Amino acid sequence: MAQGSNTSSNRALVQGAERALDQFKYEIAHELGLQGADSGYWGDIPSRQCGAVGGHMVRKMIEMAEQQLAGRR
Repeated sequence: MAQGSNTSSNRALVQGAERALDQFKYEIAHELGLQGADSGYWGDIPSRQCGAVGGHMVRKMIEMAEQQLAGRR
């Protein structure tokens, strides 16, 4: 396992961002049509679909960052 100051990868780096990230996760799950995620219980959702939520979150965050950087010029 890689060692460093952030050994737990499930923490938000920006303090207070946890709630926004959690809400974002549910928005992405809704966009993907995952019905069971609305209740907060993800146990019935296959790991492949859970991974898809994370992948789509990363894509959207990159898109938002690119738009923000493009607006600075």
